[in-house]
Amino acid sequence: MAIRTSESFVLRTYPYRESDLIVSFFTRDRGKLRGIARRARRPKGGYGSSLERLSQCHIAYYQKESRELVNINSADLIHSQFKLASDWDASVALDYIAEVSEQLLPPDEVNERHFRLLATILEFLRSGGNIWTAVTYFGLWSVRLAGFLPDMRILPESKQIADEMLVTSIAQLSRREWSKSVASDLRRALLRAIEDHVERRILSSQVLEDL
Repeated sequence: MAIRTSESFVLRTYPYRESDLIVSFFTRDRGKLRGIARRARRPKGGYGSSLERLSQCHIAYYQKESRELVNINSADLIHSQFKLASDWDASVALDYIAEVSEQLLPPDEVNERHFRLLATILEFLRSGGNIWTAVTYFGLWSVRLAGFLPDMRILPESKQIADEMLVTSIAQLSRREWSKSVASDLRRALLRAIEDHVERRILSSQVLEDL
């Protein structure tokens, strides 16, 4: 079995057995995969912070024939979101971005544009970008890339923001005073579209809107 290494974003982890983790990760070249990281929950498991939510890393793994889960050998960190996670508001935004990606992305389907969207949003946040700009831009583009951007009944100001976001990089958007109230109707419309599409609630959205 050949070991393969893929640039990846960690979307979710959860405990498995006594010391292992099951990891959902989104690779650049193979799409979303799930795998077992042996001994990852041990203090000296060798993974450090590389399996934290939305860590960007090179994950080495192999897959046995007829097995759904891959076996993760190592994860070498490229970008940590540790500083963002230490800020409550930014941490909630990361939860939302990770959960939406986890629910929207189908298994084993390459999606280079969503991969680049994640990289862009996280770089924007690490550089001090506003979380409401980030989650609005991410929600709009994640729905568009998934192919179900609806006609939305939103305020003219929100429609202007959406129109600009669809043709402008997040770093080049017009300057405005962003707060939770800005384009809130746009975010709600996008959330409804996402939840209708995946047929389940996005749990982190309530925490986000309670900020």
